[in-house]
Amino acid sequence: MLRTIIFDFDGTLADTLPLCYYSFQNVFWQFDNKEITEAEILSMFGPSEIGIIHENLLSEEKEVAVERYYECYEEKHHDYVERNHEIVDLLIHLKKQGFQLAIVTGKARRSLDISLKALGLVSFFDCIVAGDDVMKPKPDPEGILLVLNTLHVNANEAIFIGDSDADILAGKQADVRTIGVQWLPNYQSATFTVQPDYFIKKTDDFLISLHTTFSK
Repeated sequence: MLRTIIFDFDGTLADTLPLCYYSFQNVFWQFDNKEITEAEILSMFGPSEIGIIHENLLSEEKEVAVERYYECYEEKHHDYVERNHEIVDLLIHLKKQGFQLAIVTGKARRSLDISLKALGLVSFFDCIVAGDDVMKPKPDPEGILLVLNTLHVNANEAIFIGDSDADILAGKQADVRTIGVQWLPNYQSATFTVQPDYFIKKTDDFLISLHTTFSK
């Protein structure tokens, strides 16, 4: 029986990818005098923003660059990210149905908190695992396993929802059912090379299937 629904964040719960791209582009231009594309940034995803900057920035001013990233992210959040009412309605419905809700994201806790507060999503979640809460980022299953242990649920009682191959692979390695989604304007995987158990393009379709396919 399904008890726990675990979500990725960027591209799954919030349309934050354009803001992430902007913030990284600002940092790489300011500190390395380098223009980088969205595709190049996407290829760096996995570690938190701190890890991405430390692993890819040539400048030695890495800590200053991390702070600049967060400044850009917070300053431009209102301009780049809108509260998605379909996502909010989905979360409200799931909470009313008594499901435990969780987040597993590669995003650092600091930027995640900025977005959760700005979008009014803080109160929905029973467990949150950010990128700096784990040693190994997705596609390693560490974050998902941490949620299962924290909420005292078995793998067959949970599903993991995400928009990238890394999400799906992490879910499969944690032995939970996986749902690949493309229900926001911007998402990481145009096509999934790692096939999810289910693929959904609309939140309404998820709700329709919730008490049939996913609750078995």
